[in-house]
Amino acid sequence: MRYPEIDVAYLNENYLKLQAGYLFPEVARRVREFCEAHPEGARRLIRCGIGDVTEPLPPAAIEAMKRAVDELGHRESFRGYGPEQGYEFLRSTIAQRDYRDRNIQIADDEIFISDGSKNDCGYVLDILGSQNKVAVPDPVYPVYVDTNVMAGHTGPTRKDGSYEGIYYLPCTAENNFVPEPPKEHVDLVYLCFPNNPTGAVASRAQLARWVDYAHEHDALLLFDAAYEAYISDPEIPHSIFDIPGALTCAIELRSFSKNGGFTGVRCGFTAMPKSVLARSADGRRRFGSVVGARNRTVLLTWCNAALKRCIPLRAVNRFMRSSIITWEMPKSFATPRLMPALRLSEESTRLTSG
Repeated sequence: MRYPEIDVAYLNENYLKLQAGYLFPEVARRVREFCEAHPEGARRLIRCGIGDVTEPLPPAAIEAMKRAVDELGHRESFRGYGPEQGYEFLRSTIAQRDYRDRNIQIADDEIFISDGSKNDCGYVLDILGSQNKVAVPDPVYPVYVDTNVMAGHTGPTRKDGSYEGIYYLPCTAENNFVPEPPKEHVDLVYLCFPNNPTGAVASRAQLARWVDYAHEHDALLLFDAAYEAYISDPEIPHSIFDIPGALTCAIELRSFSKNGGFTGVRCGFTAMPKSVLARSADGRRRFGSVVGARNRTVLLTWCNAALKRCIPLRAVNRFMRSSIITWEMPKSFATPRLMPALRLSEESTRLTSG
């Protein structure tokens, strides 16, 4: 039986702005077509698309995950849903070894375990208002732009493939692929160092200029430090929190994909200091982590609500307990302070106030 065509639920038309879809599937499609048409050339092809892993997980990871799965097979050790923000043993170990041991005062409850930093890039937008002006380096990891497009934070596409409503920060040979803060005001700035795709690193002085900009403009820095494990120069900061003042104007995204081969396992974390503030439409400052307090909006809502979609696997968390204790974690991080005035979305204000 054929049913007549009807109009069903409304589409999020922001998706229609994505001209060619997500970049990496498009790259994969073109590579596949090239290889099929040029089989000899395919043998010498150097793939510069998505950074997938080529080596197996280390033995410590495999053994720990096996033990974690075995725990789930016995009534005495079985556990169901894990904590929304991640297991305490993992959060406390990260906060201690990656931050406090390096003189950065990050509390255990300011660490949020997730299914990878890429997903966190999108989840955080759930509580940020569409009126924020967004700045991204150019070129940069495409997820930053695509998630803002899908969330309705941009205008239409320009002929050159860029989007109206996004401020592009040129990364060129002239500035060593490290952009300077813009002359004009923006609310939300994405920074990624070491950078994907250029590999550039930012010096302490360069990052300090961004922190100063955030203070001056009440801006929020979203700092992607997924590649920090590759830093070998002791003069190069591993974290935005190495810079004084950053604890009140920055959120840091971290990944286990690079130092643990975890790309396919999907496990990362975000450091969200309580001192990071935002403002609602009435102009009031909203505290970042006072859960349940009357008339206060929880900026960390995305860790409780948005990130609720990605409850970490018990096995992955169990593995991380073993791995962090037995592995030498990359040295990183240091000090900070500030107060960004990012606009919250009206929806998150209603959900978390009262």
